[in-house]
Amino acid sequence: RKRAAKGDLKMQLVLAERLKETSEFAEAREWMEGAANAGHADAQLALGSWYELGECGLPKDNVRAVQWYARAAEQGHAVSQCSLAACYFTGQGVAQDVGRAVHWYIKAAEQGLA
Repeated sequence: RKRAAKGDLKMQLVLAERLKETSEFAEAREWMEGAANAGHADAQLALGSWYELGECGLPKDNVRAVQWYARAAEQGHAVSQCSLAACYFTGQGVAQDVGRAVHWYIKAAEQGLA
């Protein structure tokens, strides 16, 4: 907790995941949102997933999921690029747009994620 409290974004992510595992959802969300808002792409992906699946006490919200996936995808985060592409492909949380889906799948593939 000390490193997380001092602003270590990786530790904030790790702490949030541990708190989620012990059902301490409110505090887990605080740490994950803090890291995500500070620009940590893995935290943004995790928060997007939590919204997509309705985890950690959050309501299922595909629009918010897309917003978080997009923030991480724009930073070059390959898994987030795939998640965002899937949303565009299916129209989940965003208007269906196969062209944009292909764009994001290609971005992820260029990084070795197929």
